[in-house]
Amino acid sequence: MPFTLTMPEVGETVTEGIIERWLKKPGEQINKYEPIVEINTDKVDVELPSPVTGKLIEILAPEGSVVAVGAPLATIETGAGEQQADIAPPRPAAEEEAVSAAERKSATSASPPSTADTGGEKARSTPRVRKLAAELGIDLAHVAGSGPGGRIVEDDVRAAAQPVGAGLKPARASTVAGAPGADEESVALTGIRRTIAQRMSASAFSAPHAWLAVEADVTGLVALRGSLKVEFRERQGFDLTYLPFMAQTVAQALREHPYLNASWGEDHIILKRRINLGIAVATERGLLVPVVHDADRLSVTGLALAMHDLGERSRENKSRLEDVQGGTFTLDNTGAFGSILSMPVINLGQAAIISLEMITKRPAVVGDNAIAVRSVVTLCLSFDHRILDGHQAGAFLGDAKRRLEAFGLESGID
Repeated sequence: MPFTLTMPEVGETVTEGIIERWLKKPGEQINKYEPIVEINTDKVDVELPSPVTGKLIEILAPEGSVVAVGAPLATIETGAGEQQADIAPPRPAAEEEAVSAAERKSATSASPPSTADTGGEKARSTPRVRKLAAELGIDLAHVAGSGPGGRIVEDDVRAAAQPVGAGLKPARASTVAGAPGADEESVALTGIRRTIAQRMSASAFSAPHAWLAVEADVTGLVALRGSLKVEFRERQGFDLTYLPFMAQTVAQALREHPYLNASWGEDHIILKRRINLGIAVATERGLLVPVVHDADRLSVTGLALAMHDLGERSRENKSRLEDVQGGTFTLDNTGAFGSILSMPVINLGQAAIISLEMITKRPAVVGDNAIAVRSVVTLCLSFDHRILDGHQAGAFLGDAKRRLEAFGLESGID
C-alpha cells in the first residue's frame, strides 16, 4: 500500500522547512523509526524518522527545496496492515490558553485569503509569504526570489514593498555587490544560516522590541556553585555552570508573570500554560535553540542534566524533533563570551528573551555604608511591546533578580 510521508509540524510558528539531505534513495528499504531525511527548520537540523516500514518509491521534495508543513515529501510502499507510528509528539491540548475564546474565533474568521493563486506563484512561495504579500499589496509575479530554487521568501516581499526614490530601481532583498574581488571571499549560505536570517528578520520587523536590564548581586550564588562544582563533576561527569541556576530562576518567575510566557495573535494574546524554556546553544553550524519542556518542574540539577543532553545533541547534529518543539521563552548565556551587556532579538513567536551576562567582581556598599567586593551580573530582557509594557517586564526582572540573589550556601539544587 502506498504511504505518503509529509512535512511534520514542529512548532506553532514554523510553517516550512528546507530539505537538507535524503538519507535513503528510491528503491531502498526503510524501517520504522529509521531516519530517512534531514530537515532544517526553526533554526535546527533534525533527522526525520520514517513512521512506517517499507520501500522508498519516490522522492517528492528534492534536496534544497522549501516545503510547507503538511506537504508531501516522499512515497513509501508498505505491506498490508502496516500501522503508522507517531514520529513527533502531538502538542498537548492544554498547552495554550487564548485570553478570549471569542477573540480566537474572530481571528480565525478574519484571516485574509491567500493571493497570487496561479500555480507558478504557489510553487514559488509559501502561504505565509503570500499572506504577507497581500498585506503589503505586492504582486508576487514581479518579485524575484532569493530562496532555494528561486523561491520567494519574506525578505523579498518586504524589499519589494520599500519605497523607491526618484531615478532608483527597486532592489531585491538578496542584492549583492557582484563577484568578490581579489581580497574578498564569497561564503554560501547554509540552510541553518538562511533560516536564522529569515526568522530574526521576521522577528525584528514584526515585533516592536523594547529592552530593560537590571543588576543582581550573586555573591551567594558564586559561593554555592564553588562549594558544589567538584562533587557535581564527579557525580554527573560534566561541569556545573551558572546557567541552570538562571534557568530555574526564569522558569519560576514565569509562573508569576504569564504575559512573559505568551505570543501575539494579531487581535488576541495567547498565554502559554506550559513553561518550555528555549536555551540558546552556539554550534559550528550556527545558533540553535533546543527546548527544556516544563522547565518549572525541574530542580537545578534536573535542568543541568536536561540542558547538557540537549546541548550535546545540538553540537553533534543529532537533535530530535521534540528537542525543538514548543518553546515559549528563551534564555541566552551571552556571559559565556565575556559579554557584560547585550540586547538579544526575540525568538519569533515568543514574547521575550533574557540574557545572562558575565559575572564580574565590583566594590559595593553593604550593610551600614561598608565597602565590600561583590559578584554582580546584569540580566538583559528584550520584550514584545505589543504583548506587555514596561511595568510588567520590570516586575518580571525584579522577581528574577530577587530569586537569583536568594541562592546561598544553604540552598539545595536537587
